[in-house]
Amino acid sequence: MTITPDSITLWEMGSLKLNATIVFTWVVMVLMVLFSWLVTRRLTSGTDISRGQNLLEVLVNGIRSQIREISQHDPRPYLPFVGSLFLFIAVSNILTIVPGYHPPTGSLSTTAALALCVFVAVPAHGIAEQGVARYFVHYVRPTPLMLPFHLIGELTRTLALAVRLFGNIMSGSMIVAILVALTPLFFPIVMHALGLLVGLVQAYIFAVLAMVYIASAARRRRERLDQEPEQDQSRGES
Repeated sequence: MTITPDSITLWEMGSLKLNATIVFTWVVMVLMVLFSWLVTRRLTSGTDISRGQNLLEVLVNGIRSQIREISQHDPRPYLPFVGSLFLFIAVSNILTIVPGYHPPTGSLSTTAALALCVFVAVPAHGIAEQGVARYFVHYVRPTPLMLPFHLIGELTRTLALAVRLFGNIMSGSMIVAILVALTPLFFPIVMHALGLLVGLVQAYIFAVLAMVYIASAARRRRERLDQEPEQDQSRGES
């Protein structure tokens, strides 16, 4: 039984080795780029649009509305990153219906890389909203003694993102493999259908959590800006 695609070697020459995680990650990226190119090469603003453009518009509008609801802010700065996270994880999981395919999200190295992207994106968006000094000062509030606890929180949050996605995808693959060995007709079909649903749900949860973390970093500045007029008003009344 294969627990992770990292253990499947598809090509090897000397010290060079290509495992299933790397190969199928490339496959997912190529398919996404190819689909995007095919759809966007003939974009139109008229009523007669292709099915591909219609699907793409539904996806983009859905992701944009979710970002707006979570962040209560203009979704455009966050759409490329959060949308790419969701689509990559979703496509990686949906392709499990293809025989011989192993989702790269079933590898801890892939999910850790995605979590590290979120780990970098959170301060990047926070600094873009607040500036370097104003962003990092929250690590020592309300007292500098809170600094190690804030840092531990950032690290454990990243670890939880990686392990949650890896655990759900890996466990689903193991259950399907066990049922195929025990009952090779009916139950594997049902589990594959449930696996597709779980894969989409996990992609949605990962993207939502990433947006929540990014929005919380950006929201601190907006809350402070909202508090400043109130403080100025109270000073004027006094």
